[in-house]
Amino acid sequence: MSLFTASPLLRTSLSSSRGVLGAARCVPVCLALSAQAPRSLSTSPVTRALPWAKSAKTHPVSLDQDFKALNAVRQERPTSPHFTIYQPQLTWLSSIANRVTGVGLSFGLYAFMSAYAVAPLFGWTEALSSAHLTQLAAELPLWAKLGLKVPLAAAASFHTVNGLRHLSWDMGYFLDLKESYIAGYSVIAASAAATIYLCML
Repeated sequence: MSLFTASPLLRTSLSSSRGVLGAARCVPVCLALSAQAPRSLSTSPVTRALPWAKSAKTHPVSLDQDFKALNAVRQERPTSPHFTIYQPQLTWLSSIANRVTGVGLSFGLYAFMSAYAVAPLFGWTEALSSAHLTQLAAELPLWAKLGLKVPLAAAASFHTVNGLRHLSWDMGYFLDLKESYIAGYSVIAASAAATIYLCML
């Protein structure tokens, strides 16, 4: 990990850096620390070429060893976002839900379009025709209809209404925390109302 495998103090400085180049910005501080607790510093060819690295006692390591040590320290850092310590908030929950619904709706749309495109090759033309699908939906029991309509209606409603909120952010509206929460709860209410309306059709 370049100049910073020497001691816990130096390793702490590395944890706040960004890679090898980011670590280079910490060198003046780390050299000062090493003066208080002198140890042998491991360096790669990259860091040995730096001017201030020549004054430190070093022993060479390969680039592969350098990056393996760097990655080992990175694995000790907390994962972000860390769901076990972050308090659930409407802003990031709605953001995740917006992405999940978008991916789900896109996957369903592309799956149906792909099946419709290859239907003539497999003899599915009649099965995927609008008339057949309409008749099939009409013959389903109520619980099956709701089981299909509620997830689709909820996902489509939320993704559409929340998309309008994202557009309002792009135009500079509802950026304050209080306004953002009001907009978030409004999106939930409007999505629920739209879901109920679509399920009643």
